[in-house]
Amino acid sequence: MAARLLPFLLLLFLLHQPAFAANFTCRAPGGAARCQSLVGYTARNDTNLAKIMTLFQIRSFRSLLAANGLPLFTPPSRPVPAGSTLRIRLSCSCSAGRGASAHRPLYRIAPGDGLDSIARNVFNGLISYQEITAANNISDPNLIQIGQEIYIPLPCSCDKVEGEPVVHYAHVVTSGSTVSAIAAEFGAKEETLLNLNGISDPESLEVGQVLDVPLRACSSSIGSASVDSGLLVSNGTYILTANNCVLCSCSSSSWELDCHPTRGISSSVCPVATCGNLSLGNSSSSTACESTTCNYAGYTNSTNFDILTSLTTQSLCDSAGTPLPQPSDGFSLRVEARSSSSFLRLSVALAMVLLGWSS
Repeated sequence: MAARLLPFLLLLFLLHQPAFAANFTCRAPGGAARCQSLVGYTARNDTNLAKIMTLFQIRSFRSLLAANGLPLFTPPSRPVPAGSTLRIRLSCSCSAGRGASAHRPLYRIAPGDGLDSIARNVFNGLISYQEITAANNISDPNLIQIGQEIYIPLPCSCDKVEGEPVVHYAHVVTSGSTVSAIAAEFGAKEETLLNLNGISDPESLEVGQVLDVPLRACSSSIGSASVDSGLLVSNGTYILTANNCVLCSCSSSSWELDCHPTRGISSSVCPVATCGNLSLGNSSSSTACESTTCNYAGYTNSTNFDILTSLTTQSLCDSAGTPLPQPSDGFSLRVEARSSSSFLRLSVALAMVLLGWSS
C-alpha cells in the first residue's frame, strides 16, 4: 500500500508546485533606485482595459494605453480577449539587490482565495506565493483573512545591461518557447538573456518561468538637468511626460525618441515648445537626404514650467543615397494562448496511478 501511495503523493506534490520565483536583481549605485519597468500580463478570461487597470491599480489610464502603443482615445471598455498579453508599466523600487513594484498593486482577499491561486490565477504567475508571503510578513499562508489587503511585489529592475540603459520586461514563458525565440521576439541577444537570468542550459527553460527581458530603449536629447532625465522608452510604446504636455514614442526603425505636443491637452496648460520657427517634433529639409528636427530636451518645473528643445540634423539616406526606412508607430495586443500541457501530462499520469490503484 505504501509503495502505491508514494507515486500518488508525489504527483499531488508536483501538481501543487508554486509558481516560479522571479528574483530580478537590481544593484543600482547606492543600493536603491527608482525607474519605470514593464510586466507582461496574459488575461485568463475575457476582460477589458478598465478591469486590468483596476487589478494593477494603474493610476493613469493613459499609462496603460502608452505601454501598449494604443491611441489615447481608446475607451476603457475596449475588450481584452482571453489569451491576450498586455504590457503593464509600473514604478520599480530596487533595494538590497532586488527589484519589486513600488507599493503596488494591492489585492483584497476574496472568499476562496489562497496565496498560490492569487499568484497563479490572478497575477498570471508573475510572482510566487512565497514572495507574497515574504513581502507581507505572513507567518502562515493558510491563515489569511477575507478582506485582508496584501501587497503584490511584481518583479522588475533598474539595472543597466551590458553597460546600456534598458527597460526591463517580466515575461512569462509559454509552452513551446525557446530562449532563441524569445530573444528574437523582443530584440535581445540569446547570450544576454541567459546571463541575465542565470540560465546555464537553454534547454532547461520551463513553462511558467519568469524571465527578465531587457528591452532596448530609444536614445534621446533629454539633458541631465531635466526632471525626466532618466526617461526610457522601449520599442512599440510611448510615454507622456512634461506634465502630460509631451508624447514621446520609440520605434526600432530609428532608435531615436520621437516627441510631439500631446493632442487634446489645453494649450493654456502647456508652454509653447519651439526651436526658433520650428515647432517641437517638426522637421525641415534643406536637401533630399538631410532633415533638421526640433527635438524634446526635457522640462523644468522648479520655478517656471518650461519645455526644453534642441535642434538635431538627421541623414535620411545611406552612403549610396538610398532613402532609409522611416519610423512606424503602434503596438497591437498580442494573443498568447498559454498551454497547460505540463498540467495535462501530470493529470494523465495521475489517472494511470489511480487506475492501477483500483485494479
